[in-house]
Amino acid sequence: MTLLRDEHLAAAFDHASRSYDTLVAANPGYHAHLRRSARRLGLPGHGQGLRLLDLGCGTGASTAALRSVLPAADITAVDASAGMLRRAAAKPWASGVTFVHAPAERLAEAGVRGPFDAVFAAYLFRNVTDPDATLAAVRGLLRPGGRLGVHEYALSGRRGDRAVWTLVCRGMVQPAATLLGDGPLYRHLWRSVVEFDTAGRFARRLREAGFEQVRALPLPGWQTGITHTFVARRPDERTEEAR
Repeated sequence: MTLLRDEHLAAAFDHASRSYDTLVAANPGYHAHLRRSARRLGLPGHGQGLRLLDLGCGTGASTAALRSVLPAADITAVDASAGMLRRAAAKPWASGVTFVHAPAERLAEAGVRGPFDAVFAAYLFRNVTDPDATLAAVRGLLRPGGRLGVHEYALSGRRGDRAVWTLVCRGMVQPAATLLGDGPLYRHLWRSVVEFDTAGRFARRLREAGFEQVRALPLPGWQTGITHTFVARRPDERTEEAR
């Protein structure tokens, strides 16, 4: 199968939105890992006075992770799938959370403008058509010194990690998704990961996009070597001027 992109991927997520939370709840550590990645942003205090962009928020799991770690921050949560976004917006939220329907590639058209103190993107970059262009846009939305956190399926490069990923997808995730009528999306999930950057390659991509202090941090449990947190920083003004 070919990878799903743009409106075809958004439509697949629209269809899957009704059962998405049930499926991810079966993934041990899914929500705890998102909270760990949010903490790895290293933002001060409870987020008081900070503007955060949750890019590719889905049904709001990443938004909830940010809210849990940084309850005083203002969060703009964006997703390309109207169905996923409806599910997210229907959940109970305290003030300070705004949901916007827009693809990551067309944020300005939807009125999403920086500067943001941090951008958090969970399970996004392997799904965009041009990750380098999206990284450039994200960099432009960050204030100088602002932080980027990426929570993503990015394999270590070891054969064993790819084998575990394939076993989990083909043995558990895809059969369950097919019963729910969402087989194409979860076949895309498997392939999008095996064809995406390794963790080392994505870290290099971040540096090439102009980010500094780039780190690739593994997550615990069965996803070690499969899912990583990437943290990076837009250089401050003096560093950018020196370049």
